[in-house]
Amino acid sequence: MSEIKSFKGTTSTGFEFDISQKRMENYEVLEVLAEIDSNPLLVPKLLKLLLGEQAEDLKNHVRDEDGMVSTDKLMKEITDIFGSQSVKK
Repeated sequence: MSEIKSFKGTTSTGFEFDISQKRMENYEVLEVLAEIDSNPLLVPKLLKLLLGEQAEDLKNHVRDEDGMVSTDKLMKEITDIFGSQSVKK
C-alpha cells in the first residue's frame, strides 16, 4: 500500500497544519490562488480547498477574545503555510 504524502508544519504563531498532497495538487487551489489578489472574497474557498476540516481550526486559532476572526491574521497564517519548507518541497 502506498503512503499518502502530506505537508506538515507549524506557522510562526503555532498553528499546526497537515495538508495532503492531493489537496496541494488540486487544480482548483491554483485557480483560486491566481485570482485571490484581485478578489479577496475567494479566501474562504481557498481555506476549504486547502485545509478542509482544518479551516475551522485555523479560524479558531486567530480568533480574538471578542470572538472576531481577523482577516489580516488569517492571511498571514496562509502566507506562513505556503512559505513553509514542507510545502515548498
